[in-house]
Amino acid sequence: MPNHAEQLAQELNLNLKNVQGAIELIDQGNTIPFIARYRKEATGSMDDQVLRNLGDRLEYLRGLDKRKEEVTTSITEQGVMTPELTAALAKAKTLAEVEDIYRPYSPSARPAPALPRPAACSRWRTRFCSRTPRLTRRRQPPPTSMTRFPMPPPRWPVRRTSSPRQSRTMRPAAPSCAATTAPLAALPAPRPRTRTASTRSIMTTPSR
Repeated sequence: MPNHAEQLAQELNLNLKNVQGAIELIDQGNTIPFIARYRKEATGSMDDQVLRNLGDRLEYLRGLDKRKEEVTTSITEQGVMTPELTAALAKAKTLAEVEDIYRPYSPSARPAPALPRPAACSRWRTRFCSRTPRLTRRRQPPPTSMTRFPMPPPRWPVRRTSSPRQSRTMRPAAPSCAATTAPLAALPAPRPRTRTASTRSIMTTPSR
């Protein structure tokens, strides 16, 4: 696998010797803050941001080389590798370019072969799927006790209790005063008392 020191020094405008020293320290497993603070003589006093950009770019370039090797191996195993494909992969600078070259030769791009259907499945489809459906009448639900014997209407008008603490049961309303006095109004009025002739004569006869 290439070291990429020259490419990184050219892209980041750094000294080649300092870039090589930073790459060696990163490959040894040292962290970026440790290299920036305690290994300034090997990196030329690079700060944290420069070392972090160098490490990210180094990781991307190594992943690009690994992907190129995988694509080259896959195309070679398929027996379709040509000098043009080799040159195109060598000139690819990004992972997107490598994937564009490999897309026509990817196994996922080719359609999967159709599996033969068993004879039993075809006979079942011919027997059941080719028949025309029959129109069936929907079954009505059985009548319930409420539909057979409806509840009679309430005798008195009902009302709800206004207080939330009281029960929510329906209570019949008490009859009004007009309903209680209705039988008394229907009775005939009493006849006026009149004076008779004998009573009048007794009252008009002077005393002796």
